[in-house]
Amino acid sequence: MNGLRAVVTGASSGIGAATVRALRAAGWEVVAVARREERLRALAEETGAEVVVADVTSEADVAALRDRLAATGGIHALVNNAGGAKGLASVEESDVDDWAWMFEVNVLAVKRVTSALLPLLRRGAQQRGVADIVNVTSIAGHVAYAGGGGYNAAKFAAHALTEVLRLELNGEPIRVIEVAPGMVRTDEFALVRFGGDRARADAVYEGVPEPLVAEDIAAVIADAVLKPRHVDLDLIVVKPVAQAAPYRLAKGPLHVRDEVGG
Repeated sequence: MNGLRAVVTGASSGIGAATVRALRAAGWEVVAVARREERLRALAEETGAEVVVADVTSEADVAALRDRLAATGGIHALVNNAGGAKGLASVEESDVDDWAWMFEVNVLAVKRVTSALLPLLRRGAQQRGVADIVNVTSIAGHVAYAGGGGYNAAKFAAHALTEVLRLELNGEPIRVIEVAPGMVRTDEFALVRFGGDRARADAVYEGVPEPLVAEDIAAVIADAVLKPRHVDLDLIVVKPVAQAAPYRLAKGPLHVRDEVGG
């Protein structure tokens, strides 16, 4: 191990679990944080990561996480990955409770965990010369699309939070990195969005050639925190080649167009 320690939230599945694996493979100590203990235990057995069962929407859980980490030294990277979407209804017809949940998990949880762990990141920056905050947002935080009202609003807010944090930490050796994925096929994202409707979730990816997978995003995150300490990747937008925008997806095999006018 290289003595570097990262905290990854939303670590029980998808991008979070893949990021734990990628950082462990790079020699980092990793603290994997999520609500589902059984999944975390399996990840710990697989990777050797330390696990903490915590709900990042709970002030008490985050305080307990901070205290546990503080007792064992600083941290060198925080990956705020926990998040999610609910529904694809219009602004007019969507459920306010779904919006509240999306703001809580995508925005307020990022603020809560970041505020709690910044003192430990500063300690880590003194040790390493730099520390990293990686906020996993979405292209939905940069480009609006019909039906995305609540998720767009939450991820736009997460993007703004990240931009403000970068301004506020200017002058400190702390990199604030935003990773904004496009379409990523994971086991749960679309399933949660559509309330467990497997057929509807699977239809999102139907016919799309090679959507991204969790490991693609994890590799980007690992690369960003492994850059030389003077290099800040800042904003990284990652999409499959088939996706031009949230609402523009190629279906079927990609092919080169015939030349026009030879």
